[in-house]
Amino acid sequence: MDQTFFVLGVAFAFISVAAGAFGAHALKSHLDSGMLAVFETGVRYQMYHALALIGVSWACNRWPSTLIPAGGWLLACGSLVFSGSLYLLCLTGAKWPGAVTPLGGLALLAGWLCLALGALQAR
Repeated sequence: MDQTFFVLGVAFAFISVAAGAFGAHALKSHLDSGMLAVFETGVRYQMYHALALIGVSWACNRWPSTLIPAGGWLLACGSLVFSGSLYLLCLTGAKWPGAVTPLGGLALLAGWLCLALGALQAR
């Protein structure tokens, strides 16, 4: 499981860097400053959670608990939904992804909570 979260974290970080470069160069002339800021929020949160997933790969061995991988999966899914919906909102102009974004945020919050409880449980 630790290897899975490490690879996911690295892949999310790679995509975040690519998306950031795409936003800074290709989207700058196509989006207004407000939507560009929304896109950048997606990139920023994706990178934060990419690094968190790398940390989860370490935590899986440090504190063996079913809550640690559960937290990792919640972070991975939450990052996909949160950042992905912001990317879709900016790239397509559709409004519905904005309604999905908070669900990704809730998954991220639940993931962080699982990680904290898993570390405490495994003491």
